[in-house]
Amino acid sequence: MNEDQGTLASGLGSKEFTLLVALLMSIVAISIDALLPALGVIGGDMQAEHANQPQLLISMIFLGMASGQLIAGPLSDALGRRPILFIGFSLYLIGTVLCFFANDMQSLLIGRFIQGLGISGPYIAAMSLVRDAFKGIQMAKTMSIVMLIFVMVPAIAPSLGLLMMAIADWKAIFEMYFVYAAILLLWITLRLKETLPKEKRIKLNMKDFGVAFKEVISHRITASYTVCMGLFFGSFIGYLNSSQQIFQDQFKVGDAFSFYFGALALVLGFSSMVNAKIVGKFGMQTIVIRAISGIVAVSAIFLALHAVVEIQFWMFMVFATCLFFCFGMLFGNTNALAMEPMGHIAGIASAVIGCVSSLMSMSLGTLIGQMYDNSLIPLCVGFSCLGSLALCLVIWAERGRKQDTNLDALAV
Repeated sequence: MNEDQGTLASGLGSKEFTLLVALLMSIVAISIDALLPALGVIGGDMQAEHANQPQLLISMIFLGMASGQLIAGPLSDALGRRPILFIGFSLYLIGTVLCFFANDMQSLLIGRFIQGLGISGPYIAAMSLVRDAFKGIQMAKTMSIVMLIFVMVPAIAPSLGLLMMAIADWKAIFEMYFVYAAILLLWITLRLKETLPKEKRIKLNMKDFGVAFKEVISHRITASYTVCMGLFFGSFIGYLNSSQQIFQDQFKVGDAFSFYFGALALVLGFSSMVNAKIVGKFGMQTIVIRAISGIVAVSAIFLALHAVVEIQFWMFMVFATCLFFCFGMLFGNTNALAMEPMGHIAGIASAVIGCVSSLMSMSLGTLIGQMYDNSLIPLCVGFSCLGSLALCLVIWAERGRKQDTNLDALAV
């Protein structure tokens, strides 16, 4: 399927299609990263019980997103992509309003959970739109370009959060969220056509969902890469949860937090761009194995360095740059590898993959973040251990793929 054919059903040109998908996915990033510089202030205003409690504002949105995906996925396959986008954005706007008017931490956490439920709609729809349009290497290339645009949002989101706080206060960040979602909703309404024909939709019932769910979790390749994403993304969420404390409390960078955070996001974007260029030559599997190996090796070295010298900020930035470059090679490829065998149930598959990996990563990331003790040791341990487990899973999955290929060759 060539690029023009892939985007024809959406009614959009390839560039507009890619940009829209990237921005749909970016609502996750902006909902997280724009709030990061405000976590300390929010903790003070809302009388947080302990220093790490504001981190839960990040975890709750992941929890809502993970829970919502199990509903959004089947609905996406049964009703189409557009209805789930409308439902998701409506929930997101409701959650945003609740956050804006929240007067205590509990109310704010509930609003963030509802925002997360809403996010699941655009996220599932975005992944399914790409799967409707492309397959194989073309899907991986498109996802890499989407990720390139996607990571530009984290590069500027903390600065947007600081700008809103400078103009008014941290609640203005939620006003920005409302406007951003409303613009995307208008774009979808006016421009995006349904990409899932009625004849390809799956009737919504628990039996079919159960069959599809079983297929996803029992497929060696899909299940392995799903758990792999949960593991390495868990360590990444651990970094997100504690990033404000690392930059502003531990290394005292102040408002320069947004600059350094954005610089690392640009590294992620550059890596995604490199991946788009080389994935056709080296293959997704090889790149994933080498990237995870890099994360494990760099984290182990940096952890050992703690026993030798006092960690300086520049050392952390070198470490984080290496990590982010490797992560840029992982996000698009692992999701494409997990989704590739599931084209016939793309919506449900995307939901199960997203739900399982998100619940895993949210739980692991929250644990790592709550262990933050004004040092980078919990983070390094998380990257090393979870990365090692993910690497073992990928190797096991690919050995199974080779065995299946050899059996098919013998059968022929």
